[in-house]
Amino acid sequence: MNKNNLVVTLMTAAMAFSACDDTGRNYLLDRNFDTPHNVPPFGDIRYRDYIPAFDAEIERVRQTIELITANRAEATFENTIIPFDRRNDRLSILQNIFFNIKETDNCDTLSVLAEQILPKLTEAEDDIHMNAELFGRIKHVYENRAALDSIQQRVVEKYYKGFVRSGALLSASDQATLRDYNKQISLLSLSFGNNMLEETNSYKLVIDSLDDLSGLPDGVINMAAQKAEAAGMKGKWLFTLHNASIMPFLQYSDRHDLRKQIYEAYTHRGNNGNAKDNKENVLKLANLRAKRAKLLGYPTHAHFVIDNNMAKTPEAVDSFMNEMWAAALRKAKNELEEMKQFAYRYNKTTTIEACDWAYWSEKVRKAKYDVDESVISQYFVLENVMNGMFDVANKLYGLTFKKNAEIPVYNVTDNTVYEVYEKNGDYLGLIYFDFHPRSSKAGGAWCTTFRSALDNLDGTRTPAQVSIVYNFTTPTDEAPALLTYDELQTTFHEFGHALHALMSTGQYVATCGEVPRDYVELPSQIMENWAVEPEVIKSFARHYKTGEVIPDELIDKLKKASTWNQGFATVEYIATALLDLKWHSISANNPVTDVNAFEKQALEDMKLIAEIGPRYHSTYLAHSFNGGYDAGYYVYMWAELLDADAFSAFKESGDIFNQDLAAKFRKYCLSEVGNDDQMKQYKRFRGKEPNSEALVVRRGLNEQEKRRPVVRPVVADQPAAVAAPAPSGIQQ
Repeated sequence: MNKNNLVVTLMTAAMAFSACDDTGRNYLLDRNFDTPHNVPPFGDIRYRDYIPAFDAEIERVRQTIELITANRAEATFENTIIPFDRRNDRLSILQNIFFNIKETDNCDTLSVLAEQILPKLTEAEDDIHMNAELFGRIKHVYENRAALDSIQQRVVEKYYKGFVRSGALLSASDQATLRDYNKQISLLSLSFGNNMLEETNSYKLVIDSLDDLSGLPDGVINMAAQKAEAAGMKGKWLFTLHNASIMPFLQYSDRHDLRKQIYEAYTHRGNNGNAKDNKENVLKLANLRAKRAKLLGYPTHAHFVIDNNMAKTPEAVDSFMNEMWAAALRKAKNELEEMKQFAYRYNKTTTIEACDWAYWSEKVRKAKYDVDESVISQYFVLENVMNGMFDVANKLYGLTFKKNAEIPVYNVTDNTVYEVYEKNGDYLGLIYFDFHPRSSKAGGAWCTTFRSALDNLDGTRTPAQVSIVYNFTTPTDEAPALLTYDELQTTFHEFGHALHALMSTGQYVATCGEVPRDYVELPSQIMENWAVEPEVIKSFARHYKTGEVIPDELIDKLKKASTWNQGFATVEYIATALLDLKWHSISANNPVTDVNAFEKQALEDMKLIAEIGPRYHSTYLAHSFNGGYDAGYYVYMWAELLDADAFSAFKESGDIFNQDLAAKFRKYCLSEVGNDDQMKQYKRFRGKEPNSEALVVRRGLNEQEKRRPVVRPVVADQPAAVAAPAPSGIQQ
């Protein structure tokens, strides 16, 4: 997932900064940080520095706007658009420092600061976009843009449309109403995210009996023992709602009752009637967004959002998603029937609930394809996967990656920083990696920037400073950090966002790397294709104990099993995308009053089967309610259509590292992608518009419905051998 246009802008910040020097210097106000590559001096920043720094930078932007509007000369691109384009060069860095770090190392102090900072930023942006004099000058340049070059025209058009979408044409009273809506929405979004983090962290499944660990692999057990010991419960096993903990538990635990308990805790986050309940936040956000859209002249918030995307209309999105839905649901039902047959022969049950799907799916996959996730992960050592990922970028684009421990980091325990260099030795930028879960850290995986790339008007370049955040299983004394097959793809996915950020070129903030939300996942998702290519896997997949290269036989099994459970995966994803679209297609004249009733009806309308829930329920659908993907969760599959088609070009060429194709993809789909309409840029790479064939085949949705084979059951698993609890001293 990406956050910041390359990034979903959630809110979070550093847990502990040391004091500034005795002079009281506020390092946040420095333009040049006097650090390697001018990175933020994280260790020199204090919490109390933030408010003065934001006030000063907001005032600096205000003065820039005053200088533009005070100019009595005719408005031109040079005297109006360029200074406006660069107005936030320092404020954006400050925002990235605060909000990106808050998301990884949150605490009560930072949450309080965010509640003070967000209204300031919202008001400042409203002041700009409702400034009649400024809009008048931009409008003049817009109306006389014919003499500008194509990229300059695109910059002007984006800014003009941005002002209109931000209320520039509204009356004074309507602008006042819009300001109020914007302020409320920003604070509600912050509240939603804070509640979700606390709900996730508050649940603990503590196991103190060996029998209750039946079915769990040794690695999962050891990790749970380590977590329990760190929490002061030595001799027990602790499971949480963080993905690295709950997902393997659901996949392997033989205890239906415990699977149900932890699954229901996961799916009821924000929906428990307690102080951290998110239902009120969801209602207010959805209804306020609907009212804001109406005020701005759009039928719904979905129309407002998607008008700025490649899809253009919610109707186009709905049509696309429903085209995939029928085939995906049919495949999911076939998968369910096959699991029921297996379950009956395994232990005489045909009852499979939503909490059981991962368990029985893994059983069938293991029996049918002889693929065991716990065995596969033993070949995917995190460090080796990283090296393989870097090797792919080197073969495609000539990039090299150099670890630098001297660069300041925001979390001294979990950060690793790499400098990135071009083939000719030129410095391209750097990437922070943050690998493992912390209680202060939001769940999931994402990519963001501390500083975006930009080609400056004086001929110099500002290199990107990128941050990739994961939540992978932590190493134990028994094993290094081992990735699942899905996590392998996630590693490459976020790295694709980083490459987009690093390679973006252009002289204007409005176009350098900037793309619609339903394009931004193409650079990330295409990298997942290389992650699962046999040639690539064999370059890094070595058993963590023996060093043995992953056998061809196992790779072949992975390939054959690749479409198993894709009915489920596609259905749970589309259900969430359509739920998100439903929430943002409500009318301001018909507000929603009951979250659970609205969601229940939406899922019934889709004819979603009871054994599958949406990937995210409304009260923890962070993408929609505090992640910047409102009316936009559909974008992953929209971009997957592009990435499947794009990678097929490499496959068709007979060389997955085809240098000519890589150069074209970098130029049109990464570096210069913001210079023109994104479909035009894609066609310059591919030579044609994409079609869905590659996507349908990849997900196995083209498989004909047929009588499912009866899977021969295996002998019931014996309880896993339980290793001794991990010794103390392991840092979480």
